[in-house]
Amino acid sequence: MNSSGHIGITTMKPYCRVLTGCRNSSIFKFPSSKSNHFIADNSSKFQSHSAHGRRFQSFSVQILGKKCGAHSNRRAFSLSDPSWSQIRVYRSCSGVRGGRRGVLVISNVASDFRKHSTSVESHVNEKGFESIYINGGLNVKPLVIERIERGHLEEESSLEFKEPEVNFDHSEGLNERKVEREVPEIEKEAWRLLRSAVVDYCGNPVGTVAANDPGDKQPLNYDQVFIRDFVPSALAFLLKGEGEIVKNFLLHTLQLQSWEKTVDCYSPGQGLMPASFKVRTVPLDGSDGALEEVLDPDFGESAIGRVAPVDSGLWWIILLRAYGKITGDYALQQRVDVQTGIRLILNLCLTDGFDMFPTLLVTDGSCMIDRRMGIHGHPLEIQALFYSALRCSHEMLIVNDGTKNLVQAINSRLSALSFHIREYYWVDIKKINEIYRYKTEEYSTEAINKFNIYPDQIPTCLVDWIPDEGGYLIGNLQPAHMDFRFFTLGNLWSIISSLGTAKQNEGILNLIEAKWDDLVAHMPLKICYPAMENEEWRIITGSDPKNTPWSYHNGGSWPTLLWQFTLACIKMGRPELARKAVALAEERLSVDHWPEYYDTRNGRFIGKQSRLYQTWTIAGFLTSKMLLDNPEMASLLAWEEDYELLEICVCALSKNGRKKCSRSAARSQIVVQ
Repeated sequence: MNSSGHIGITTMKPYCRVLTGCRNSSIFKFPSSKSNHFIADNSSKFQSHSAHGRRFQSFSVQILGKKCGAHSNRRAFSLSDPSWSQIRVYRSCSGVRGGRRGVLVISNVASDFRKHSTSVESHVNEKGFESIYINGGLNVKPLVIERIERGHLEEESSLEFKEPEVNFDHSEGLNERKVEREVPEIEKEAWRLLRSAVVDYCGNPVGTVAANDPGDKQPLNYDQVFIRDFVPSALAFLLKGEGEIVKNFLLHTLQLQSWEKTVDCYSPGQGLMPASFKVRTVPLDGSDGALEEVLDPDFGESAIGRVAPVDSGLWWIILLRAYGKITGDYALQQRVDVQTGIRLILNLCLTDGFDMFPTLLVTDGSCMIDRRMGIHGHPLEIQALFYSALRCSHEMLIVNDGTKNLVQAINSRLSALSFHIREYYWVDIKKINEIYRYKTEEYSTEAINKFNIYPDQIPTCLVDWIPDEGGYLIGNLQPAHMDFRFFTLGNLWSIISSLGTAKQNEGILNLIEAKWDDLVAHMPLKICYPAMENEEWRIITGSDPKNTPWSYHNGGSWPTLLWQFTLACIKMGRPELARKAVALAEERLSVDHWPEYYDTRNGRFIGKQSRLYQTWTIAGFLTSKMLLDNPEMASLLAWEEDYELLEICVCALSKNGRKKCSRSAARSQIVVQ
């Protein structure tokens, strides 16, 4: 297929600028990421939407009396390294939200973008929508991104291009046209609500607010754009073929990463991503009546408990990969600033410390469960997201002299982390019986009870609750402590990322099916099970009135977990379980005005402090429906077992005879499908 199209190129005047920093020491000019647009049709196939002789039009966005910029109280960080230098990026502004442009290529073909050179010689005469100029020098200046207004057309030229030839030999079933179903009213309503939650910055969409409840007189921070909350919204837009908002979100949050963060005179690491941000309109300094739009991020300094959002950077990396997989726009991943952002996050996560384990050590409240719930230490949710982010980075990082050590560290950590979780976090009826017979106070490198777990820690109810078939990954593991609670998000992402073995992943779904009345009941899905009650609740939560038993994070039911459950079920070939859960949610969500969470053991009541019209509830439902309609898209978002990682083991590098690696035990659990 060799049709061609035209792109109108215009010369514009500067309009908007944002500050951040980026590393390089030579002069590059990247090819335009907008000269090749890829979309995913919301039917089950991929198809090209560009035709011969089509001209792409750009529309102007006028924002009178406003200027977009950084908050006056924020400043970009700088390093003493002379290789940090000035970059100027000229970007176009489009008034079309979610417009479908350009060529569609399936993901395995689009990966050829990785082979394109980024040297200045190969692109010196190219007229792209976006160009990056890097000027060397010792006087370090921050990155300036200037958005170009398309209001006044001065010059216009056209650039013809040919659509790439796509080999569809390995895409059976994707080309077959399906009969499109009639869209139910609940989905139409959900899309209206999702679009009404979109936040614009400088005339472009950059995210969605956490909740858009018209009856909420005190929104607190629910009127902000949260990184973790936006992920299901982003996937819904991507699966709909609308990638602009996701790209804007990724780039703007990346710029926020470089801002100075200070809490009580202490600054955390540079790689920390904000938990959320808010678009504020403030008077422009030195002007009469002019207004300025600024992004005001929260890195935890305003959060309840002042806890840094450990999961934000992990979610950002996961979403970056999903954007490339669904749209085919891998050029975004290869940008210098994006590659730098990935490295900063990984450097923060992979920093050496005193810990003896490959798991990340975090404080309580550093993830979706953002209040005191006894998950400090090595919670499964963080480990599963960490593993997923490492696998994403393994795919996206450009390997060169500057990154080869980081790539090696990623490979080693992936191997160690997968072994640690599979070996020590997994419990089923057999493992619980083994723990029940543990001997304690073992001092030996050959100890069976390596973490000195006391058998009396096993909850009495667990012995009768866990089924004969199936099991799960426990919530936390520390010396002399195992948290036997079932945490849904961590177990689902262990399936999605293949952190667990194929047998373990199947066992998790078997357990959910067997304990459906406990984990799903009237509304999917319990965030954790069981809830803490009585004295345990008072001691561990500090008598938190929001986390009372079977409410909020303490055993509440969260509909946003539905899309992750759907993705895990499709990956494991069990879509009927997801359809059953989606059908349950569909009966109530619209009638109940899309609550944030549900209370009671069976999820029958709307949460006592639940916000209505919660955006990730809406987006999670839509994403689940689209994944079930197009199950082949799930393969772009999940991972299969990487058998090469199983061969990488730090123990193999050691000549110390006392170290005996049990990696073979983990390999023996792998079930080849």
